[in-house]
Amino acid sequence: MKPVALLLALSIGIAGPALANADLAQKKNCLSCHSVDSKRIGPSYKDVAAKYAGNKDALSTLSTKVLKGGGGVWGAIPMPANPQVSEPEAKVLVQWILSLK
Repeated sequence: MKPVALLLALSIGIAGPALANADLAQKKNCLSCHSVDSKRIGPSYKDVAAKYAGNKDALSTLSTKVLKGGGGVWGAIPMPANPQVSEPEAKVLVQWILSLK
């Protein structure tokens, strides 16, 4: 394989899952209240990743919040429940969020 083709293949393999999860966040309306790197109605995903870095329960805790909603952690505006998100989708979204730095 030529170096340019190899580089392209690697970049697609690396960026593919990240883009797919950003697409899932868009599809499930998460980006109406959140963005990757700046506060909107809710915290940025990078702020969430920083806050929960090293927390062994983060995946479970945040997946539950995505599904059922929650409040009090980031201010007065609560996060609503998201019935349009399945449990597996919530875990994929949270894993993606926690991977952002």
